[in-house]
Amino acid sequence: MTGPIAISLDVNGERVDAQVLPRLNLADFLREHLQLTGTHVGCEHGVCGACTVRVNGEIVRSCLTLAAQADGSSVQTIEGVADSGEIADLQAAFRDRNALQCGYCTPGMLMTAQDLLREEPEPSRDRIREHLSGNYCRCTGYQAIVDAIETTARLRRERAR
Repeated sequence: MTGPIAISLDVNGERVDAQVLPRLNLADFLREHLQLTGTHVGCEHGVCGACTVRVNGEIVRSCLTLAAQADGSSVQTIEGVADSGEIADLQAAFRDRNALQCGYCTPGMLMTAQDLLREEPEPSRDRIREHLSGNYCRCTGYQAIVDAIETTARLRRERAR
């Protein structure tokens, strides 16, 4: 099968119908077909985490996922998560703790961090580092990023009381 195939999926709450080539990965589909350029493509091997998105609530590497595999799925990109306000506090903490650096890895970092905070509202610094181990920041170390995630976790706990 080499010709275009029809796919239908939900992207950030909106239904998308498209014709895609079978070999098109989800990252390129999001960026090139839908102009959702917050999803970055770094290594194209699933190692760097810059392409992290949610598919049916689970984070995945969109560079390793074919667009055709997402047929019938719900996909959330950094644009959708940010526009919903879900990560506004996390974004503010990244800004306040100087964790943004060049910003290339930031969308993937935010998606991964939010995934952790949804699963574990009180992660230790070691757990934060472990969860981020699949995301690369080529600008600097991860101290500020871990600080931002830890700060967000603490503030969310305080608000929940």
